Amino acid sequence: MRIAFIITRSDTIGGAQIHVRDLARRLGEDGHEPLVITGEAGPYTEALTASGIRSLVCPELRREIRPAQDARALAALRGGIRAFKPDLISTHSSKAGWLGRLAAKATGTPSLFTAHGWAFTHGVPEPRRTVYRVLERAAAPLAVKIVCVSEHDRLIATAAGMAPERLMTIHNGMPDVPASLRATPDAGDPVRIVMVARMDRQKDHATLIRAIRGIDGVHLDLIGEGPGEASVRALAREVGVANRVHFLGQRHDVAEVLAKAHLFALISHWEGFPRSTLEAMRAGLPVVVSDVGGAAEAVEEGVTGYVVPRGDVAAVRERLATLVDRAARRREMGALGRRRFEAAFTFDHMFERTVALYGDILTGRTATS
Repeated sequence: MRIAFIITRSDTIGGAQIHVRDLARRLGEDGHEPLVITGEAGPYTEALTASGIRSLVCPELRREIRPAQDARALAALRGGIRAFKPDLISTHSSKAGWLGRLAAKATGTPSLFTAHGWAFTHGVPEPRRTVYRVLERAAAPLAVKIVCVSEHDRLIATAAGMAPERLMTIHNGMPDVPASLRATPDAGDPVRIVMVARMDRQKDHATLIRAIRGIDGVHLDLIGEGPGEASVRALAREVGVANRVHFLGQRHDVAEVLAKAHLFALISHWEGFPRSTLEAMRAGLPVVVSDVGGAAEAVEEGVTGYVVPRGDVAAVRERLATLVDRAARRREMGALGRRRFEAAFTFDHMFERTVALYGDILTGRTATS
């Protein structure tokens, strides 16, 4: 099977990029021929090359909406598709999703779209939210199937007017790590909280920093960079916790950092189905996540971690303090989170469902309106 993945950005390596890389790598190992088409050369195309994955750069494919440039990108995508002759096109992220599906339609190639969290989900500011809802609804019929990475996203897509039979949920999955990278959440002092997230308006580092102000003896490790970093640093100084907040930057050893942590937090304004929570569960850490998008779908409330209301400093502080004070609960929740990861969120589980969908599309067994 020849499959072309189309994703917009290569200047960053986020969840969508990792998702595509891991799928392409496994497909290649299984004897298929993947190609990743992206909008520019950068850290991501370097990572693809290092993984033995063929890539094609389409410089006109950019995140911003610019009609003339987008028309050139569409022409370039059509040319790349005709040269590669894929059996199937898999598009990822909004911009690549729109143009990739149009290019697939123009070349007579079946396509699917994976929504790594809708840009019209709750928490996204207006008017962007309404604009994206209209655009995504218009583009939906261009794909044979739309994969949502959370059940929440499938439901809001249906509510936005997309045909229910065109939508399906396949939760993200993560490759496992060696046992040496499992955490010991009940051992060590001080207690270390880790949050893995880009510092931009989607994530709510401010609520987390305000929450730890009232918890003695806890340290916070922040993995990630972004345009909001300066304001996050300023807030840590303002509330008097700068000596307990550690900015680790963009890291390529996230699993190693998680292995040394005691608990994980992901405090956000909106989400799809965050992979970082799965990384924490894989490490055997208890998790505290905001009740936004599909984030709560990974968590068994009160069993593997806690789900807190968006922007609620007091609730975040109370749940974190409970775990900071109770090492035995951290150990128990972390072990149960690891068990839940093994049962539902491994890469193999996701890969098998995804490849089965590819086969259904190519044999015409999928139902669409």
